[in-house]
Amino acid sequence: MTDSRVSVWSRLWSNPAVTHGLVALFGMGSWISVNSLWVELPVIVNELPEGWNLPAYLSVLIAFGNLGPIVVTITHHCAPGRLNERMVIPCIQALAVVASVFLAIFWSHTVNIAGESRSLPFLLLTFVLSFVCCTSNVTFLPFMFRYPPQYIRTFFIGQGFSALFPCIVALGQGVGELECKTVNGTVHPEYLKENFPAQNFFWFLFVMLSVSAVSFWALTQRPSESKKEEQESNCAAPKSDEETHRLYKGGTPVSDELVQVEELPPPTFWNPRNIYLLSLLAISNALTNGVLPSVQSFTCLPYSLMTFHLSVVFGNIANPLACFLAMFVVLRSPAGLGVLSVAAGVFASYLLALAAYSPCPPLQGSNAGVALVIISWIFFIGLFSYLKVVIGTLLHEAGHAGLLWCGISIQAGSLFGALTMFPLVNVYQVFTRAQECVDNSGQQQGLGHCS
Repeated sequence: MTDSRVSVWSRLWSNPAVTHGLVALFGMGSWISVNSLWVELPVIVNELPEGWNLPAYLSVLIAFGNLGPIVVTITHHCAPGRLNERMVIPCIQALAVVASVFLAIFWSHTVNIAGESRSLPFLLLTFVLSFVCCTSNVTFLPFMFRYPPQYIRTFFIGQGFSALFPCIVALGQGVGELECKTVNGTVHPEYLKENFPAQNFFWFLFVMLSVSAVSFWALTQRPSESKKEEQESNCAAPKSDEETHRLYKGGTPVSDELVQVEELPPPTFWNPRNIYLLSLLAISNALTNGVLPSVQSFTCLPYSLMTFHLSVVFGNIANPLACFLAMFVVLRSPAGLGVLSVAAGVFASYLLALAAYSPCPPLQGSNAGVALVIISWIFFIGLFSYLKVVIGTLLHEAGHAGLLWCGISIQAGSLFGALTMFPLVNVYQVFTRAQECVDNSGQQQGLGHCS
C-alpha cells in the first residue's frame, strides 16, 4: 500500500501540469512587488508625507533598480559562466520576502531629514523591491532555458498574474472609491475608507512572494531526467525543431551540468531576425511598462472613475489570457509580428491622444467613449502581451544568450519609456488632470471639467 501511494505521488509530482503550475507561480513573483506598489498608491499617498509627489519618487527608484540588470550583464560579459541563475534567484527572492515583511511593518514610519518628515523606510524598501523586480528579468528568463519553449509561455502567464492578483485585491480593498458630496452648494470629492489597511495589503504581497519562492524551490527539487524518461525520449517519434532542442528532453528540465552559460552571444545570434525581434520587444515594453501606464489616469478618469477601474481590471485580465493563447498559437512570421505590433500601436496612439485631450477627450459623457477607451486598453495590453510571449518563445531557440538578451531588452525598453514620460508628466505637466465630481454636463459623478 505504501509503495502504491508513493507511485501515485511520484506520477502526480512528475506530471507536466504540475510543472506548468509551478512555473506560473514562479513567474508571478517577478514583478508582483512593483505592481503592488503602484496599485496601492491611492491609499498610501494619503498617509505618507510625500503626498502626491510619491509616484515621482517611485518612478525614480524603479529606474535605479536597473542597477541589478546592469550588474548581471557586466558579470556575464566579464566572468562568463560564473553567474549561476539557480544560485542567484533564491538570494533575490529571499531579499524580496524579507523586504516585504519590513514593508508591512514599517511602511508608515517617517524620519526627520533636514527638518522635514520623510518616509525613509518606505523609500528604501521600495528601492530593494524594485532592484529585485528589475533583476528578475535577466535571471528568471535565462533560468527558464532549462525548460521547453511551452514553459516560457507559462512563465509569461505568471507574469500576467503579477499584475492581475494585486489589482483584484485592491478592488476588494476599495482603492480610490469616492463619493461626491454637496456642502453649502459646493460639490466636494470624499474618498471612502478602505475595507482593510495598507498593512494588510503588504502582508498579501509577502504571501505571494513566499509562494513564488517556494515554487522555485519545488522546481529545483524535481528530477531533471530519469532512465525511463530517456527511454521514452529515445523511442518517441521525431518532433519539430522547437520540441527537440539539444538542451532538453520531453517536458522536463535538463540538469544544470548540461546548461552551458555563454559568455557572449555567438556571432550568429546577432542576425537581422534576432535584432528585429529584440527591437520589437523593447518598443512594446517601452509602451506597456513605461509610456501608457504613466498616462492611464489621464485617458480614463475624464470619463469616470469606473472607467478607470474597468480599464485596469480588464487590461490585467487580457494579459494572462493573451499569454494563454500563445500556448496554442505561435505566430512565427516576422511580417505577422510586425502587423501585430502596428495594430497594438494604433490602440496605443488612440490612448495617447485621449491623454493629450484630457480633461476634455472626445465622446466624453457618452457610453461609446467609455467603451472605446476600455476596449483600447484591452487590445493594447492583450496584443503586446501576446507579442512578448511569442518573441520570448522564438528567442528561446537562440539559446541561453537569447533569453538573457530578451530580459535585457524588456528592461531597457521599460526604462526608456519610464524616463521619457517622467519629465513630461511630473516636471513639464504636459497632461492635465481631471477634476473630481465635475463634468461637462454638470452631473456630479463625472471627473472631467470642460467648458
